[in-house]
Amino acid sequence: MSGPVIGITLGDGDRSGYHSMRADYVRSVERSGAAPVVLPPLGPEHAEAVLERVDGLLLSGGVDVDPELYGRDRHPKLGRVDRRRDEFELALARTALRRDLPILAICRGQQVLNVATGGTLIQDIPSELNGGVRHDAPGRRTRRVHSVELAAGSKLREILGAGTLAVNSFHHQAIDALGQGLAVCGRCPEDGVIEAVEMKQRHFVLGVQWHPESFWKQASFQALFDAHAAACHASAPVRSR
Repeated sequence: MSGPVIGITLGDGDRSGYHSMRADYVRSVERSGAAPVVLPPLGPEHAEAVLERVDGLLLSGGVDVDPELYGRDRHPKLGRVDRRRDEFELALARTALRRDLPILAICRGQQVLNVATGGTLIQDIPSELNGGVRHDAPGRRTRRVHSVELAAGSKLREILGAGTLAVNSFHHQAIDALGQGLAVCGRCPEDGVIEAVEMKQRHFVLGVQWHPESFWKQASFQALFDAHAAACHASAPVRSR
């Protein structure tokens, strides 16, 4: 039996008129036995049709989320935003949640998931969070810069088989007020920043703030992609009836 099809979001690249995404996402999904397909930013009205054709959703990293979408004024340290991508991914996330389609959300993806469920974001950790550690760290993609403590009994801890992880980190935004239905399952112990969330009432909804896909050659976090693919495979026959 062929593997499930997983849609991966991507955004505008640095070159005008181009979309881009790190190949690490594709490789990580491919290693899980699933077939990755990329989803460029479309109008939100296309979310239903797009999700009819995939078995799972991976919300990838990228630029900042527009704070107007969660009722906040723009912070002076806000980075580049892509409103078209925001609106499409919010529609994808909400539609996937309604359908109980398995979701894996990474970095910006976790932030989109939180906004999609009614939550808000810290727009700039260094200027808004006193004592915050460096979360937008320079260096190699596989450089581990801080730890994450996973909650006992959480799905994420069960999947990764550890209570404490060392992770890479490339973000200056993070979850502030938690979205409805989400539960915190990981935090940075140095400053309390939310590093992972899950939704217990859904088949598979997990978000992480670091970039596990960067380790695809080492397979350090491959279990996360494998678990997502397994959930997509298990849920596909149910959704097709």
